[in-house]
Amino acid sequence: MDAEAIVVGGGLAGLVAATELAAKGKRVLLLEQEAHLGGQAFWSFGGLFLVNSPEQRRLGIRDSVELAFQDWMGSAAYDREEDHWGRLFAQAYLEFAAGEKRAWLASMGVRFFPVVGWAERGGGLASGHGNSVPRFHIVWGTGPGLLEPFLRRARQLEERGLLQVRLRHRAEEVLVEGGKAVGVAGLVLEEDPKPRGVPTSRRALGEFCYRAQAVLLATGGIGGNLDLVRRFWPERLGRPPQRMLSGVPDHVDGAGLFLAERAGARLVNLDRMWHYPEGVENHTPIWSHHGIRILPGPSALWVDATGKRLPPPLFPGFDALETLRHLRQRGWDWSWFILDLATLKKEFALSGSEQNPDLTGRSWLRVIQNRLLGPAAPVRAFLERGRDFLVAEDLSELLSKMDALAPGVLDPVRLEREVKARDRELLHPFAKDAQVQALWGFRRYRGDRLFRVAKPHPFLGGRGGPLVAVRLWTLTRKTLGGIQTDLKGRALTPGGKPLPGLFAAGEAAGFGGGGFHGYKALEGTFLGGCLFSGLQAARGILEGLE
Repeated sequence: MDAEAIVVGGGLAGLVAATELAAKGKRVLLLEQEAHLGGQAFWSFGGLFLVNSPEQRRLGIRDSVELAFQDWMGSAAYDREEDHWGRLFAQAYLEFAAGEKRAWLASMGVRFFPVVGWAERGGGLASGHGNSVPRFHIVWGTGPGLLEPFLRRARQLEERGLLQVRLRHRAEEVLVEGGKAVGVAGLVLEEDPKPRGVPTSRRALGEFCYRAQAVLLATGGIGGNLDLVRRFWPERLGRPPQRMLSGVPDHVDGAGLFLAERAGARLVNLDRMWHYPEGVENHTPIWSHHGIRILPGPSALWVDATGKRLPPPLFPGFDALETLRHLRQRGWDWSWFILDLATLKKEFALSGSEQNPDLTGRSWLRVIQNRLLGPAAPVRAFLERGRDFLVAEDLSELLSKMDALAPGVLDPVRLEREVKARDRELLHPFAKDAQVQALWGFRRYRGDRLFRVAKPHPFLGGRGGPLVAVRLWTLTRKTLGGIQTDLKGRALTPGGKPLPGLFAAGEAAGFGGGGFHGYKALEGTFLGGCLFSGLQAARGILEGLE
């Protein structure tokens, strides 16, 4: 078919844009280099940032656009000329998250787990980084549940002849004529029956060249390309780790960003990244260097490789990038969680759809069993098979096992002192320890008390069962910069003018504007950014076509 618009990338942003365009009667060609649609969203936990939602209100959470704006600005800390469009995109996104977003998703059948999570709890100041209230809404069905209505819509539009999907098509060039993007050229890759996420063949069977009035790039970021991550690693975070884990498949290689740059678009803020310091090696890897992020509750004692406790407010779940910065300055590639089994059962979850079969499979029975009885089967599998998980009956045995993994690095005397000092703070109803004070405060929130935060208790003495140590690595995830766009998703040139015919959305656009997060994210905003930027780009393309 003759396409009016070409969308490159079949992840969430690309699907949103392609189906929105086709639903408006436009002929759309969707190109995807892999054999499956859905991109990284398929593997995601399905968390979405919403403001003043019914789920929040039912739990007694009072939220507002004004409070969300305060939190966003304190986290973004915009300070560059390049932040102009990102900031405008963020303001528009916050209105979307408080208004149209939930109703639009609900109209397509998306439902949410009723307990709202409290991610990125912040750096300790009202005007600084972090969420003042819980805003992390988990899609019932996780990432696949969020993708479901868009995949269904795509199939329906294919049947109507408005959308054509071509898999195993890797874009290599945006065609530009007379200063306008007019199409895409690339390679047709051979079929490869490997499962989703496994690295696939790059052997080309032929070439393609398609023309259209508009080209939208939704090709993702650089998180699967560790060489590029190191190349753009920001100096403010210290030296990049020698050993990193990858939170995304190999094909998330950044190629689409440089394809846009060659066409004349401006790339900005590539030194802004979102990586987690709580990664563990996957015992059953799917892609190269495959890591899984622990979604920790706030109780574990976090220490560096030598056993020195991290300073306030660098507690689990508070400030991912500041914790990463601190650890990189310490010079070791790993750190440790120390806790007991009872705390782990209540507080540990693992990020990703495949690591949460209860929520992904929409099983209330399994959700209740896992949250009340725990640990969930995927967490138990890491306890039994994960190289980074150690279990011991007493502290002496645990210290010996930790030292055996990296002989001579850990100071066992220091760590024993840290654990015992923390425990003493829990032997009376008072405490000067900021983490202990925070734990009691978080348990005032019903969702944390029931599902997320264990009742504070000493780790030593056997009350909470065996002791657990978890070795943690840096886990790559998201690129917060990318192709600079305006609010209509139009790719901008280095001179700040729209490049006619070229649009960008999703992570390739820094989730909008070339970096709408600024320096830090509030969580739940990656999938949400794909939704919003995909919609905005579709509306921008429609405006140009009509």
